[in-house]
Amino acid sequence: MKYLGIDYGTKRIGVAVSDETATLAFPLGTIKSGEAAVKEVLDIAHENGVGKIIIGESKDYSGAENPVMKYIAVFKQKLEEAEIEVELEPEFMSSMAAARQFAPDGSRKANPSQENLDSSAAALILQNYLDRIKNK
Repeated sequence: MKYLGIDYGTKRIGVAVSDETATLAFPLGTIKSGEAAVKEVLDIAHENGVGKIIIGESKDYSGAENPVMKYIAVFKQKLEEAEIEVELEPEFMSSMAAARQFAPDGSRKANPSQENLDSSAAALILQNYLDRIKNK
C-alpha cells in the first residue's frame, strides 16, 4: 500500500508519497491551505493510489498541542469523511530537520524554497511513520 504524508500549515501544506513497498518517502510539492485543500489532497491520493494519509501531529516541547492542531483536526476529519484512512504521526520540528538536509553544516548557504522545505518536512513525517510501522 502507498501512503501520503502531510505537513499541514495554515498557508501551505507539504505533501509526500511513499513507494509501493512503503519503504521510502518522496517529497511531491505543496498545495495552498484553504477550502480547496481537502479536494486537492484527495485528488493527489487518488492519482498516486494511496491507501492511507499520514498527517504530522504538531506539539510543543512539553507535549501540548500547538495552535495549528485545531486546524489539523478539522482537516483530518474532512479527509476521513471522504472515506480515506487518516492517521496522525508525532512530529517535532520537522521543518527545521528538513532545512538541515539542504545545509547540513547549519549555514544559510543553501536557501531552499519554502515549497521544498514543506514537501521535505512531509517526507520526513511520512518516513518516520514508515520506519515505525516496519519496526513493530
